[in-house]
Amino acid sequence: MVDCLHAAHYFIYRAYENKRSDEITNLKVQKLLYYAQSLHLALFDEPLFPEEIQAWKYGPVCPPAYHFYSEFEGKPLPIPEKASFSDINSDTIELLEEVWDYFGQYHAYCLSGMTHVEFPWKNARKGLPSDAKSTKPISLEDMKLLGKEKLDEIERNHPDYEKILSHMLEEAFKERTNSKMYVKEEEVDDWLNSLLA
Repeated sequence: MVDCLHAAHYFIYRAYENKRSDEITNLKVQKLLYYAQSLHLALFDEPLFPEEIQAWKYGPVCPPAYHFYSEFEGKPLPIPEKASFSDINSDTIELLEEVWDYFGQYHAYCLSGMTHVEFPWKNARKGLPSDAKSTKPISLEDMKLLGKEKLDEIERNHPDYEKILSHMLEEAFKERTNSKMYVKEEEVDDWLNSLLA
């Protein structure tokens, strides 16, 4: 487990590395932390960081990270020292990098809009109007379920997804042909449909 600020520092540092420092605001960092927490829960069945994520008006927010950067309001955040996240283990860095690669490309308002249509934020707010203030916590279970959906989305949007799937199907058919097993056509159809669903 890491401190939410260490994860935030990683995203800010990556924005500077990618020459996108003007885009890295407190609002964007909050959404990146939310997706990082969701993916970590889905992959490892435990939180990435212990701090709570709440269903605020503009989407999910990790209060300690938000308050740390609140003085900047909507302005770009300053680059942190690399040492502030240097003790994060390689598995966690890999996950944070995946979050940055997939979600870091979006503007903060786009990310905020995405979170508003997803069920974890809606469930936590229990029907409150979208402009109402709230500090209700977003459930870890809901974030875990969302993380599983997002992992599937990331996989399907990978540029090599179709090539890999095609290769897997070819190999599977070769194995069946080589083993001289008889497979009914409807079994193949069922199997293909389950892979493509």
